[in-house]
Amino acid sequence: MTRYADIPKPIRSGIVVVDPDRGTPQRIIVLQFNPDTLERSLSPQSAGGSGDSGGGGSGSGDRNEALRLKGPAQETWKFTAEIDATDQFEVAAPDGIHPQLATLEMLVQPTTRQIRDATRLSQKGAIEISPIEMPLTLFTWGSKRVMPVRITELSINESAFDVNLNPIRASLSIGLKVLTVSDLPAGHKGADLYMAHLAQKERLAAAARRGSLGGLGLTSADAGAGTGTGVTLTGRG
Repeated sequence: MTRYADIPKPIRSGIVVVDPDRGTPQRIIVLQFNPDTLERSLSPQSAGGSGDSGGGGSGSGDRNEALRLKGPAQETWKFTAEIDATDQFEVAAPDGIHPQLATLEMLVQPTTRQIRDATRLSQKGAIEISPIEMPLTLFTWGSKRVMPVRITELSINESAFDVNLNPIRASLSIGLKVLTVSDLPAGHKGADLYMAHLAQKERLAAAARRGSLGGLGLTSADAGAGTGTGVTLTGRG
């Protein structure tokens, strides 16, 4: 008989706030429930324009650049997270889910200290005030997906409240942009973490089963003849 203790606990997705200099975690935010779906989008960073440079085409791109990339693809993630205080009766929640919401909201806002420091510099007549730098943020979805991100969207829908009007249930629409080596300065901890994330993709791609021309209904002989180019295609099963 299978006991409940024998059933492995599911791994939770979450967000880790990291010290960009030391690379040590400053705060770990574990999502209460894993999202049911993830929406991911990758946009290649092509070196040329979208089109050709003649021959009847309407584009104005450089043909020599058609297969060249300027850098890593721009990758975005979107998902909906749920927070529900009623699912955690054993945990005292005098403020409802205010603390959880505030923790996420502070990922996209400067602290009061940072604002005061910037205001103080402005009052002293500083010619140029650098934008406030936020901590490095990682999004984790299991051990195979750990990547530096910037939160681009945080939309909160509060749907239930206690007698003191503290929110006790909410759904959050979260949008993330994966930060690549094109977004971060050389030597930045986030750039190293992105390279590790990209290397993980390479390992997974190498483990994928390879296709064959036979699976496409082609052979190396007739593929070249069929295109009229005389180019012979080769492949391994």
